[in-house]
Amino acid sequence: MTQSFRDARLTERRNARTQGIDVATPREIVSLINAEDAGVPGAVAAEGDALARVIALAETAFRGGGRLLYVGAGTSGRLGVLDAAECPPTYGTPPDMVVGIIAGGAQALVRSVEGAEDDVNAGISAMEERRVGPGDLVVGIAASGTTPYVRAALSKAQTLGAKTVLLTCADPPALLRETCDECIVLRVGPEVVTGSTRMKAGTATKLALNTITTGAMIRLGKVYGNLMVDLRAWNDKLVDRSERIVMETTGLSREEARRVLGAAEGGVKVAIVMARRGVAREEAERLIASSQGRLREIVGDPPAMDDA
Repeated sequence: MTQSFRDARLTERRNARTQGIDVATPREIVSLINAEDAGVPGAVAAEGDALARVIALAETAFRGGGRLLYVGAGTSGRLGVLDAAECPPTYGTPPDMVVGIIAGGAQALVRSVEGAEDDVNAGISAMEERRVGPGDLVVGIAASGTTPYVRAALSKAQTLGAKTVLLTCADPPALLRETCDECIVLRVGPEVVTGSTRMKAGTATKLALNTITTGAMIRLGKVYGNLMVDLRAWNDKLVDRSERIVMETTGLSREEARRVLGAAEGGVKVAIVMARRGVAREEAERLIASSQGRLREIVGDPPAMDDA
């Protein structure tokens, strides 16, 4: 009896809408890809409740001194590393608070490492080497839901007492769904090019990761209104943004904002409290700690935005 060539995983199925893409014109290719991408936000929105629960898990981990660790292979791993790398400059987090782990290590960020996603022992070792424990949250990212490296890492994380989440774009095995604390399934459907999960699955994954870390950081008080008040000014653009945030939230001039930021040792949140409450840096830091980082409790609402 001939074995079926069809794969049960949603991410490996052929897309009937793009079966003629190989004879399409460049403009037709653009239209076909764009039409498929249009459904991605809806797939993410459909998992809104699960995403909200994962934000709450991340907040709990952070408030308890724990970490958020992303684990993935290939595109999934790269997206996790990217999301982790962007947290320190945006929210002033220490580099070990959100960690990205990719099968095959750092070299896998720029080129494929043969067999890395199938190495279950490496997935287990990744959790052991990073001393994953009960206070941590481990999010396994696997577009197909079946990546051995990710499944092994999640299993080991569970035995170490960590909370676990699977983020996937295909219905995962029942055991994996049942053992993880949360499961986010982004059903974006078959890819434009069969199995190329760097496309719709990758886009959906990026949106979900953005939502998780942004939501958790907001809950931690790292956003005032919609302004990033815990950013780290590591370049000229961020220095300018820091000054503009202080100006907007305090009414100070550019020079005055620059001066108070200097007194605050570059801390935007601290500078705002110093200016709005008329206190020294030490008192501003005490007030921030007592309010769990939430500026509204210390200085009230941010200035209303104008229509422009």
